[in-house]
Amino acid sequence: MITKNKVLKKKCIEVKVVITDVDGVLTDGGMFYSKNGEMLKKFNTRDGMGVELLRNNKIPVIIITRENSKIVLSRAKKLLIDDVNIGIKKKEMLLPKICKKYQINKENVAYIGDDINDLEILKQVGFSASPCDGISIIKKESDYICQSKGGEGVLREVADLIISYQN
Repeated sequence: MITKNKVLKKKCIEVKVVITDVDGVLTDGGMFYSKNGEMLKKFNTRDGMGVELLRNNKIPVIIITRENSKIVLSRAKKLLIDDVNIGIKKKEMLLPKICKKYQINKENVAYIGDDINDLEILKQVGFSASPCDGISIIKKESDYICQSKGGEGVLREVADLIISYQN
């Protein structure tokens, strides 16, 4: 008998690259504006450690976001994430290029997303995850629903899960 945990383990073992959305995953989806109209976002340091743990296990992290924000570039630079794709409306269109660049198959890709613009890429990868406050269709299609909400350590939770099955 194949249990859900065995399927999850098999999918996690195959992961060689993690792709994440930003708003609703690395943040809670909220945006703050300064009195000068400058947009601000809050990120969770646990996700930063998740990126480091994945990197230490030779699993690169890639950002794909619809937002065209310098804040995302600043956060990625701090986390030493080199592969950052901002202003992307059809995220699934980048998947073949990512697979070619990293010499992997779609089955080797994990994707973390929370909203409708993540659906198509989420359905194409080997392992998919959603924060517990992601929209219903995303949670329904995900292999794993995090205990964490967006902005509260989702990437770290997924990193810990993948690493625990790979070690």
